[in-house]
Amino acid sequence: MTDPHTSPSGPIVVTGANGLVGSRVCAALAERGVTVRAVVRRSGTAPSLPGVLEWVGDFHDPGVAAAVTDGASAVVTTVHPMGSDLETQRAIGVEGTPVLARAAKDSGVERFVHVSTAAVYDRAPEAGDINESSPLVGDDGGDYPVTKRDTDAALADVTGLTTVLLRPPAILGASSSSVWNTLRPKAMREREEARHARPDATFPWVHVDDLAALAADVASGAIAASGDPARGPVAGATTALNVAAGPATQADYYRAVCSAVGVEPVWDDGPAWTGQISSARAHSWGWTPAVSLEDALSEVRTGLRD
Repeated sequence: MTDPHTSPSGPIVVTGANGLVGSRVCAALAERGVTVRAVVRRSGTAPSLPGVLEWVGDFHDPGVAAAVTDGASAVVTTVHPMGSDLETQRAIGVEGTPVLARAAKDSGVERFVHVSTAAVYDRAPEAGDINESSPLVGDDGGDYPVTKRDTDAALADVTGLTTVLLRPPAILGASSSSVWNTLRPKAMREREEARHARPDATFPWVHVDDLAALAADVASGAIAASGDPARGPVAGATTALNVAAGPATQADYYRAVCSAVGVEPVWDDGPAWTGQISSARAHSWGWTPAVSLEDALSEVRTGLRD
């Protein structure tokens, strides 16, 4: 279980260190006194925090991957070009992320933490509740879910590396690049078609700070390895881990956003997924989300009004 006094044996690599999730992971590791190698593509964009060292380059370049993982204790990878064309998503996600994983294995890295997505699961109306053993999307599931699914599978093929696939749903948190706090609300303000939702449908979510805290605990070794995935990461294998907060509906989210941007939601009828994403495994690892739905949506509203 969780040991807050555990210290990693070397620096921890974080890719996408200037993004919504990557920057918060860097902050969470810095708070734990861990040295971070923050990988970014543009100089001067890594978080300016004690112990955070900027590394500029493409993580999927074999030379960069080998250099940045040399002597590292763990890797947290947060990059996926969501919204890009299928070819780009496959090149960077499905083909590029395993380059870093293989370099990590060759360098003797102890843990590899990949921020995947709960979108890899089939969430058809009849799917019901979802755990880590639930069926995944089919090949017709959309570019982003399918390439994330295939990235997870490609990482599982890197045998002998202790890998954890974090699977969050919608990630709430203040940032100019945040899909759910900034980009989706902008679309809802500007276009009527973006305001359509099924009010009773599930809105699975997690706050970025709770996700980052778990990623930092897994990467730093504060959560001990176990032979049982219900207790901790399985050493030398790949373990999926759902990371979702409490229940919410699309009505909760759409009402909060629409009220803040001065428009009305448009409620549609029809079948919708109303199950929940179970985070029982994450809870058994010692994770408890700290940000409530009320606080997360209040942050969304405040950011939009400001």
